[in-house]
Amino acid sequence: MDQEILIKVVTNQSERRSFIRLPWDIYRDDPNWVPPLIYDMANTLNPKKNILLKLGPYRFFLAYKDGKVVGRIGAGMDYRLNEAKGVNLGYITLFEVINEYEVAVKLFSHALRWLKDEGAEIVTGPQSPSNGDDYRGLLVEGFDSPPVLLNSYNPPYYQDFFTRYGFDKQFDRYAYHFDLNKGIPERFEKIINNVQSRFAFKARKINLRDIKKEIMIIKGVVDQSMPEWPDMIPPSMDELEAETRKLVKLAIADLIILIENNEGQCLGFSIALPDYNQVLIRLNGRLFPFGFIKFLLYSKRISGARMFALFVTPQGRRRGVSAALYYHTMKNALKLGYCYGEGSTIHEFNRRMNLDAQKAGGKLYKTYRIYQMKL
Repeated sequence: MDQEILIKVVTNQSERRSFIRLPWDIYRDDPNWVPPLIYDMANTLNPKKNILLKLGPYRFFLAYKDGKVVGRIGAGMDYRLNEAKGVNLGYITLFEVINEYEVAVKLFSHALRWLKDEGAEIVTGPQSPSNGDDYRGLLVEGFDSPPVLLNSYNPPYYQDFFTRYGFDKQFDRYAYHFDLNKGIPERFEKIINNVQSRFAFKARKINLRDIKKEIMIIKGVVDQSMPEWPDMIPPSMDELEAETRKLVKLAIADLIILIENNEGQCLGFSIALPDYNQVLIRLNGRLFPFGFIKFLLYSKRISGARMFALFVTPQGRRRGVSAALYYHTMKNALKLGYCYGEGSTIHEFNRRMNLDAQKAGGKLYKTYRIYQMKL
């Protein structure tokens, strides 16, 4: 069996194409899988397009069995993160494999051996391949529905492969479902009106026509408010601008909310995007030649959104700012005709944010796990 499995480093266009196309074989009969845009995934593998690949060494590996591609994995190091945390941390990402544990073993072993040779002492993952909020964590609960925009999806057997190999849980990240068909509870609306009056703050939507100014405001909030998370640090301006360029094309101003006090200081913001996975699931990875027409058509039928970022400054905490961000996002989503929302993903140890999501009516329905292993 071992002699039939060959691991190769991705080095050319043909191998990158095989790396990108593998999930189409693995999820062929899975109705909940959402094919990524091939163009976007190609950019993710391109160091000229993906800022994470400029922050440290990286490799992408393919597994072959009897000449056929049967698995893939990415590995790398983020020197900026490691310097900030004082650790020699490596990451794995974009793991996909057929339902054969021996193939997973080969992929893990090659990726971890390479990371160790690069000086990594601990490996974590699956992490985002772009240092964004895409494909972060392994889905371990909630396989009965498609993922919402940018979130991971994988077969249940991946969890067994990780634990059998020796990975331990580092922490979980939670996704909450909001049923907007029920409307916003009157009691919740009264609470928001009271705290806005009491603490003298108001909500506004982002100005997408002056995005450079808005990015500076958002970065200031993030720098003040990001906790000591083990796998993340405040993004640099280059990283934030790169993420903005990628997401602003998908943005609707009504779903990006900023809370400001009477002096114009921003106390917090939240970013939600329409659930374009409802469209991507119909495109089979391609916008052209006919996918773009489908994109335009089905984009008008999107019925939900994902709130994937919410930050509140120390000054805004315990004043209802987080609840107000949920409220105004849900209120605007209802105006857009949406019937559901997702708040994700929230670290399990972020008790305040989990409680805020629950108080706003969120129901925990999906769990994504980050694993780790000492090398």
